[in-house]
Amino acid sequence: MHGVHSDVLEKKQPDTGFDIHPVIRKRWSPRSFSERPITAGQVKELVEAARWAPSSMNEQPWKYAYALRGTDGFETLLDFLSPGNQPWAKNAAALILMMARTTFASNGRPNAWAVHDLGMANAQLVLQAAHRDIYTHLMGGFDKEGVMQFLGPGEDIEPVCIAALGYLGDPDQLEEPYLSRERAKRIRKPIDEILVAI
Repeated sequence: MHGVHSDVLEKKQPDTGFDIHPVIRKRWSPRSFSERPITAGQVKELVEAARWAPSSMNEQPWKYAYALRGTDGFETLLDFLSPGNQPWAKNAAALILMMARTTFASNGRPNAWAVHDLGMANAQLVLQAAHRDIYTHLMGGFDKEGVMQFLGPGEDIEPVCIAALGYLGDPDQLEEPYLSRERAKRIRKPIDEILVAI
């Protein structure tokens, strides 16, 4: 993998001001995926990592639904994606619908932290994936209403994003504007712009 994609991987190395964990440095969101499949067991391992995330009142409000490439479920999730995501996401090894239960199971009251807690779980999922050389790309561009109708009754379940998962593929399989994005350097706001001392 590193021979064919070494130029892209080199560009994706973040310029960090501190010595952060290698798996955090490694994680990025590609659009090029290889034909190499992943298994249901591998998906379960990633969700196991998500399962141990912290959550308000230990509610664990996350819910996941996945489909492997080549299945009817994969085509269903792919159809829900926006037109801007479908051209490259179709090559992913799996798609995972990531949802949050927006009420507390313990008392039925609204859980204002549900989406935050799902984000915590998702972060652990994508880092575990990076640890296994599986790359992830989370997408907010999908037909949320369509997904809710597909899921059926359950007003307290909110679809938040869909993730594409797979092993890194050749960026040259992508058309523009995706190819340029795949080869672009990763940038972030400077730390002084997001951190203040009180």
